[in-house]
Amino acid sequence: MASTVITGIGELPTQDDELGTLTGAAIVLDGDRVAWVGPESQAPEGDERVDVEGRAVLPGWVDSHTHLVFAGDRTAEFAARMNGEPYRAGGIAVTVEATRAATDEDLAETVRRHVDEAAAQGTTCVETKTGYGLTVADELRAARVAAGVADEVTFLGAHLVPPGEDADDYVDLVCGDMLDAVAPHVRWCDVFCESGAFDEDQSRRVLLAAKKRGLGLRVHGNQLGSGPGIRLAVETEAASVDHCTYLEQSDVDALAGSETVATLLPACDLSTRQPLPDARRLLDAGATVALASNCNPGSSYTSSMAYCVTTAVLQMRMTVDEAVRAATWGGARALRRETGDGAVGVVRPGARADLHVLDAPSSSWLAYRPGVPLTHAVWRSGRTVA
Repeated sequence: MASTVITGIGELPTQDDELGTLTGAAIVLDGDRVAWVGPESQAPEGDERVDVEGRAVLPGWVDSHTHLVFAGDRTAEFAARMNGEPYRAGGIAVTVEATRAATDEDLAETVRRHVDEAAAQGTTCVETKTGYGLTVADELRAARVAAGVADEVTFLGAHLVPPGEDADDYVDLVCGDMLDAVAPHVRWCDVFCESGAFDEDQSRRVLLAAKKRGLGLRVHGNQLGSGPGIRLAVETEAASVDHCTYLEQSDVDALAGSETVATLLPACDLSTRQPLPDARRLLDAGATVALASNCNPGSSYTSSMAYCVTTAVLQMRMTVDEAVRAATWGGARALRRETGDGAVGVVRPGARADLHVLDAPSSSWLAYRPGVPLTHAVWRSGRTVA
């Protein structure tokens, strides 16, 4: 693959602590890696030269929480919420029925379509989950489909207890035959620790079984009310706990004193008419924060990370720099991919060549011009995808 020298950069928030935010910089891409970052006047020659004419260049967005292996839609449920009905976790069962009836080809096409849609908006690394199968065969199928398209795959057999089944018996299945089947195809395990889904003891069983199998851990927690999700995530050393909509001071303190990332999903909270997470409280306490789309057909049907960043700035009192970092480096940290060769969410030598060029001179324009498409160009692993 030819090398590319990118010049004319208006602003480059590298998300690398040593490099910081640069102006007058250039980037050299060589194959699927960043080969060099520094002053444009010192840039080495390359096979190709691209002048971005004063535009800002960011690391590609890292969307660390999606549910893309699904079929059907839940437009009626969304309309009902907009008419005042509360969000309930049980709506997942509607998608489960449609997903089980879909072909492998249909499911794979749905994942590809949404990954491509996200890439066109600057998202270059995507995590997605199983969780709309809830049988051994269907969860295995979802894991295989996701592994063929997404960067990171998470097993979420503990998404909901299937209608008519005993909860403890179902947890036995998740921790046994289901986990055994999917483990070779996934890196992570997640559990929906929430009223209407799985209680603390059931959630702990799932997480410890997955940890024993060598999987990394993630938790859906504190979405619909205060609960044990955050505490359990920290206790089990989960990489992230996602939602964090309802926070007690003990939750904030636990996150601030741990390596667990608080992944906030503001598009979901807007769609379900929940309060937005208190990002300012988490950041001021020293917790690591990520932003993700939670793209799914029921509670957050968007793949726009820019929308999440804009919401975080305008409604959650995050600065632009904090929100951009949360949607790049923070998401990478939630996936434990922010360091080493091939790192994502950062622009530095050795990182994966993922870049998002804005049609604007700085990242502030993401919130300054809300709702306006600002993606000018995207490189993913050194190849232009938009």
